[in-house]
Amino acid sequence: MRNLSIQKLLSNKIIWLYILSGGLLLGTSLLGLFLSSVTVPIPTILHIISEKVLHIGWLEEVQKNEEMIIWNIRLPRVVLAFCVGASLSLAGAAFQGLLRNPLADPYTIGVSSGASLGAVIVLFFQFSIIGLGTFTLPIVSIISGLLTLLVVFGLVRLSSRSLAVETIILAGIIISSFIGALVSLIISLGDKDAMTQIIYWLYGSVGMRGWDYVQLIIPFMIVGAFILFYHYRELNALALGEEAADHIGVDVKRGKTFVLIGASLLTGAAVAVSGSIGFVGLVIPHLIRLIVGPNHRHVLPLSMLIGGSFLISADLIARVLIAPKELPIGVITALIGAPVFAFLLIRERIGRGSNR
Repeated sequence: MRNLSIQKLLSNKIIWLYILSGGLLLGTSLLGLFLSSVTVPIPTILHIISEKVLHIGWLEEVQKNEEMIIWNIRLPRVVLAFCVGASLSLAGAAFQGLLRNPLADPYTIGVSSGASLGAVIVLFFQFSIIGLGTFTLPIVSIISGLLTLLVVFGLVRLSSRSLAVETIILAGIIISSFIGALVSLIISLGDKDAMTQIIYWLYGSVGMRGWDYVQLIIPFMIVGAFILFYHYRELNALALGEEAADHIGVDVKRGKTFVLIGASLLTGAAVAVSGSIGFVGLVIPHLIRLIVGPNHRHVLPLSMLIGGSFLISADLIARVLIAPKELPIGVITALIGAPVFAFLLIRERIGRGSNR
């Protein structure tokens, strides 16, 4: 009887967490659309979105400049911020569960570094692939990130027959270090303008991207999220250890491969459209896991919702803090994420010490 009441209490808690997460997402999205250098009333914002999406409107007249600001600039920026934040947070939750390490994040296996290298090459040489045009940068970034994943897998296969967690981390560190050196070399060879552009892109931003970039990330986000949601049971089993997962009938090698591919798709696409944005995939999943426990059935979707809301908020701070200028969003996530994560680590260490 007591166990049933505890389960009911946990169930109610998780339901309320989903409701609060949805409310937080809605609230941050409205703030992202409302707050900026040009103020547009919320009823006008809702009318513009409703008319464009549902072809239903209630206002007789809306100024063209307000419609352009909301539909062509602010709304795609908010949607892109959500997609990037949700993708990085979801990938971070998967990596932390797979590697059984709260310090794991989407950059652990080098996919982010590979995507950044592809983007830096495009920015440095200023080339455009025929037929892609402005899509050259994100497409090359995604391909470069996926190729990096293959290189990491190849290095793991050469050193070990099994996809051991320690080997994956070591291979990711080796590849990331090498790619980081290549990026630094390319930046040092460029002129001042090229160097400024590349460094600013590496800091991360979702501004002035438009619906094209939203359309680019969404397919990768859907596929990557579907792969991880489908394999949440394998993630739960792998979080107990590879031997324990193998004993209960989980195909460890297959499960790890799918989780790595899904998380890498999410990371590569996010980096491709926004640059390098740190700490989202590190802090948010860790915080969610502390609240709801280790069950990835809830950790994954809640990480998506909170991660997307967090990045929308970070982007809002980045563009209003020193308006009309903007800060790189990666600077804001680092300033917020680093102290929060340090606090969580200290709190966890103190908790372990008191239990001994």
